[in-house]
Amino acid sequence: MPQKLLFVCLGNICRSPSAEGIMNHLLQQEQLTHEYQCDSAGTSSYHIGASPDRRMAAAGLRQGIVLTGNSRQVEPEDFAEFDLILAMDRQNYRDLVAMNPDEQYADKIHMMCDFCSNFADKEVPDPYYGGPSGFDYVIDLLLDACSGLLDHLHKS
Repeated sequence: MPQKLLFVCLGNICRSPSAEGIMNHLLQQEQLTHEYQCDSAGTSSYHIGASPDRRMAAAGLRQGIVLTGNSRQVEPEDFAEFDLILAMDRQNYRDLVAMNPDEQYADKIHMMCDFCSNFADKEVPDPYYGGPSGFDYVIDLLLDACSGLLDHLHKS
C-alpha cells in the first residue's frame, strides 16, 4: 500500500499543486511511483475546481515539471486517509491544526520547508500577487523541499 502525501496551501492553485507535481516528478525519476501517492488541497474554498495557476504551470514547465489537477478543499477525512500532510506556510499549518481539534492526527501535519536542505526559508511564499520571479523561486524552493522529503521518507 503506497504512503499517501497531501500538500496544502491556501487556494490549491499555486504552491500545493506545484509541490504535488514536483514530488510526482521526483518519484518518476527514482521509479518510486508505486511507493507513494500524492495529492494537494487548499484550506480555503476560493478556487475549487480550478486548474493550477497558468504562471505557476509555466514556471514548472521551465524546470520540466507538469502541473495537473483541479483545486479542492481539505476535507475532514483527509486526516485519516493521508500519512503526511505538508503545509506551505504557518497560516496553512494553523488552519490544519484547527481542523483537527482532538489532535488525533497532529503527528501527520508538518511544514514543507522543514525538509529543505539548501534554502533557509521557513515558509513557501505565496507568489500569486507577485511577478514571474516569485513563481520560479517557489519551484526552486519546492524542488529542494521535495528532495529533502523524499530523503526523509527513505530513511524512515
